[in-house]
Amino acid sequence: MKVMILAAGRGERMGRLTDNCPKPLLEISGQPLIVHHLLALKSQGFNDFVINVAYLGDQIKTALGKGEQWGVHIEYSDEGDNALETGGGIFRALPLLGDEPFLLVNADVWTDFPFQRLRNKTVKDIHLVLVNNPDHNQHGDFCLLDGEQKNQDSQRYTYSGIGVFSRAVFEQQTEGVFPLAPIIRQFIAQGRVSSELHRGEWVDVGTPERLAELALKLKQR
Repeated sequence: MKVMILAAGRGERMGRLTDNCPKPLLEISGQPLIVHHLLALKSQGFNDFVINVAYLGDQIKTALGKGEQWGVHIEYSDEGDNALETGGGIFRALPLLGDEPFLLVNADVWTDFPFQRLRNKTVKDIHLVLVNNPDHNQHGDFCLLDGEQKNQDSQRYTYSGIGVFSRAVFEQQTEGVFPLAPIIRQFIAQGRVSSELHRGEWVDVGTPERLAELALKLKQR
C-alpha cells in the first residue's frame, strides 16, 4: 500500500514559524514532523510514499530527497506556488498513487496510531480514523455508529487526518482547487464510508502553542 503525506499547506496559523520554513519541516524532538511520520510508517511496513508540496516545497524535497536515508521511496506531486487544497492535491497525485487503495496522512499531526492495521484494510471507498474531539474542535466532524459513518445528529468525532481512500473516490472530480471534506460527506450519505476510533495519542500540530506543548510533553518523557 502506498502512502500519501499531505504537506502542501501554507501553515498560516503557525505565524512567523513558517515564514521561511514549511510546516512539515518544523521540528519536534530534533526531527521534522514529516520525518517522524516516515520513520513510524517505515517501521510498520510502509515503503512507498507520495508527498504533495507547494509552499516552500523545494525545502521539503531537499530535506527528504528520494528517501534513501530511511530506506523508503519518495515521489513528489508538485502543486507549484498555489496549493490545491486537500481534495485537489490528492487528485493531482493520482497518477503516482496507482490503482490500489492508499493510506492518507496529514503531515501536521502527531500520533501513536498503529498504522500497520491499515496495510491490508478492505474498504468500501473510504475508511477514516477518528479521535475524540480536542478543545479546538469540540463539535467534531463526523458521526461514528457501530463502525460506520452516519449523517445524523449523534456523537461526533474529529477526523484525525488519517484514512484509507480508493481511487474511485476521485473519479468524478476534475483538476482544480477543492477540499476533501465535502467528498467525504457525499460518500457518507451513500453509505460508502467506514471508520474506527483511535483512543491513543493524537495532536493536530496546527499552532505554535500546540507545537510547544507537544515538544514539552515529549521532552518530559
